[in-house]
Amino acid sequence: QVQLVESGGGLVQPGGSLRLSCAASGSIFSSTAMGWYRQAPGKQRELVAYIGTAGGTYYVDAVKDRFTISRDNAKSTVYLRMNGLKPEDTAVYYCNRWGVNYPTWGQGTQVTVSS
Repeated sequence: QVQLVESGGGLVQPGGSLRLSCAASGSIFSSTAMGWYRQAPGKQRELVAYIGTAGGTYYVDAVKDRFTISRDNAKSTVYLRMNGLKPEDTAVYYCNRWGVNYPTWGQGTQVTVSS
């Protein structure tokens, strides 16, 4: 069974930066496209970005040019570098396989952007 453990969230002022990490175990990580998702209060979970097995990336318009997704296959870890954070980025952030998600999500990591 795949386990996903997210970390790195916190409280940051508008314009600040954070780097999220997601460690995956129980899967063949290097052959899996991975995504970062977020869920704001009262809203559905949404895709933020994904990275393919060859390193190609995709970002939703709301985070383009501010967020950077990367991966380290040797560590089975995917990262999300977030710069220029805005209050509307406040959410719980999760990682999961992109496309067909693993059925079990991690606990997520809370990101709060507030002055």
